[in-house]
Amino acid sequence: MFVEVNGNRLNVVSFGAGARTLVAHGGWVGSWELWQQPFELMSGRWRCVSYDHRGAGESPVAPHLVTPESLVSDLFSVLEVLGIERCVLAGESLGAIVALEAARRAPERFEGLVVVDGGPGVTTDIAGPLIEGARSDWPGTVRRFADDCVPEPDADHIRRWGRDILLRADGEIAARMFECYLDGPEPFVAIEEIQVPTLVIHGTADAIVPFAIGEWMASAIPNATLVPIEGAGHVPTLSRPHEVVAAIEREFGPR
Repeated sequence: MFVEVNGNRLNVVSFGAGARTLVAHGGWVGSWELWQQPFELMSGRWRCVSYDHRGAGESPVAPHLVTPESLVSDLFSVLEVLGIERCVLAGESLGAIVALEAARRAPERFEGLVVVDGGPGVTTDIAGPLIEGARSDWPGTVRRFADDCVPEPDADHIRRWGRDILLRADGEIAARMFECYLDGPEPFVAIEEIQVPTLVIHGTADAIVPFAIGEWMASAIPNATLVPIEGAGHVPTLSRPHEVVAAIEREFGPR
């Protein structure tokens, strides 16, 4: 369904009616479909909620409206619109920054936090080439990015799906999504302040956000658990959904 959130129309999805609720945020300009397969596996036991964050999928906005603060504010607004008082919150890749900051600000709203192949901020060595590529050759950048994200064998269908998801967004929005985190004086979430039990899921073959980042986050966040997914690339929610779901349910599943 489409809902009005902070002056913009966001595409929001909700599946299932289980005892616990998972709210999941996608990465970069990836739509809610980055969580589609985990939701299919979980919706018999969970309420599963996601949305195309501003600039992604079917939630287009002007580039200047994409800011770190607006992305976090949208998350809390979606929770209010859907009447979700507490949930397990998940963030994949760039969406992990939104999830981490939301959990830092309002730990009472979240029963648990799941970080999938993400980190607490953006660095120019990772973001710079993607910003430049998004503006100079968006289709070519998406093709190369999807190939790098999914190194798993027999995964051409996942790479094709990933390209289709990203190409729904505009290249300028894609550049802005990274650039907005480099604009301010403090581009990183203070993860040592997070009080929510945290599950860090990270592919050991991630070429975008190296596995060492996941290891470091799990050691830096109080009460965090690291679950490596051996041989997985940057988007195990697409390529290894059963393992992602198994990790979430072991840590936060209905008791």
